[in-house]
Amino acid sequence: MKYIDEFRQTEVAKRLAQKIHQLAAGKKMAFMEVCGTHTMTIARNGIREMLPESITLISGPGCPVCVTPNRFVDTAIALSRQQDVIITTFGDMIKVPGSTSSLEAERASGGNIQIVGSTLEALDLAGIHPEKKVVFLGIGFETTAPTVAASILEARRLALQNYHVLCAHKTMPPAMDVLSRGEVHIDGYLCPGHVSTIIGSDAYFPIVDKYRIGCVIGGFEPLDVLQSILLLVQQVRSGSPAVENEYSRAVRPEGNRKARGILSEVFDSCDSEWRGIGVIPESGLKICESYQQWDALVQIPVQVEQTREHRLCRCGEVLRGKIRPLECSLFGAGCTPDTPIGACMVSTEGTCAAYYKYQAYQKN
Repeated sequence: MKYIDEFRQTEVAKRLAQKIHQLAAGKKMAFMEVCGTHTMTIARNGIREMLPESITLISGPGCPVCVTPNRFVDTAIALSRQQDVIITTFGDMIKVPGSTSSLEAERASGGNIQIVGSTLEALDLAGIHPEKKVVFLGIGFETTAPTVAASILEARRLALQNYHVLCAHKTMPPAMDVLSRGEVHIDGYLCPGHVSTIIGSDAYFPIVDKYRIGCVIGGFEPLDVLQSILLLVQQVRSGSPAVENEYSRAVRPEGNRKARGILSEVFDSCDSEWRGIGVIPESGLKICESYQQWDALVQIPVQVEQTREHRLCRCGEVLRGKIRPLECSLFGAGCTPDTPIGACMVSTEGTCAAYYKYQAYQKN
């Protein structure tokens, strides 16, 4: 526990919080985290409670399950209704409501939908069931996309023609660009640590240069987050926004070149729909033409129902930082982690789920 405990020392946390109070000196500041793990760290450890009233922490679209639109869920559900298809997915996706159903409901009705811990398990299923089309639901940011790309390369090596990916991977910098345009005032970003291990710290320079908004890449322990907030406060007070890397033990300026190489081989960039934000140009990844024989959208024809959104769900506004979960009339009143109406209540990284579980920490 040595390398975890040293980032959870209470006295150090208190000293960092005190420095933040002193430096902020009552100046209003708003910082957005765009990482679901940061959202949960902030809520679980009461970090909002430790900050001055003048500092607002905003939870942005950092949860991959949450930003995946209904159209993707509806497509997965339609595929699951085909007799020769096995849907494989990480656990969080199974409860996300689509327009009229969910993968959980389809599984209860007899659909062959299996939760896997990795793409390797999905590949194994394809090998065990050559008579079936095994579809892996590829969601997530730059963190998980390389593993999906690697699975397609492995399927080619193994000549597994019945393995397919339904791809909805997204890239974070284009979304940050859209968020920086002013609907919600942002003085600085707590940048996603996991994503940054892949894309590197250099990826955030365009945000600083174009919008004069500071970016600090932070780790996931309480002291990481507090140190990152302190760095952002220092940037605001000095009037010198910059890219700073608090998470230098894992993130390099250039990122992970091997992972980025795999991504560029298997995927092309594309316009992509984000729940609550809309279509963001060049913010998604699609399987390139050379690997389309493993693309579920190309290889498995399917009729998808007309997509609909729940008229009272305000997940989109939560993801944009426009409202807090408590401002949604469904929060805790029908929409809970056990009975989610919106995607932000489903995932363990969702903002609504964080607020629901840690209600003591909702000051800002």
